[in-house]
Amino acid sequence: MSKISTQRVIVPEHIDKQQKKDAIKAKVAARMPTPTGYKILIALPESSDTTEGGIAKAAVTMQIEEIGSVCGLVIAMGPDCYTDKKRFPGEPYCKIGDWVLMRSYSGTRFAVDGTEVRLINDDSVEAKVNDPRGITKR
Repeated sequence: MSKISTQRVIVPEHIDKQQKKDAIKAKVAARMPTPTGYKILIALPESSDTTEGGIAKAAVTMQIEEIGSVCGLVIAMGPDCYTDKKRFPGEPYCKIGDWVLMRSYSGTRFAVDGTEVRLINDDSVEAKVNDPRGITKR
């Protein structure tokens, strides 16, 4: 049985802040799973650690906001997404790079190196969103 690593991405100290961010993003991206069938891989936005008024949020509050998120970024799509012309007679609901709305808590939720992601069905996309800022679950 193989051991699952829960270790965070480690980046050398001698590189600058932006290079560290880029290196972490590249390492996390390389570890993302490839969706199969009609599944869509969605990255959830990171929760802000403070409220609009500047009050610090508890870690559990931030986790609840991330897990219950209704908006996400399409980062990969399975090969069978939107190929069934009976179910999807028009254009696909979304493409890679689109921000979409979905039901909160839908799909298979997991994290890759601390980045919260979901696998959802192609028909779980409720709408496309031009600007995800300010969209919150009610």
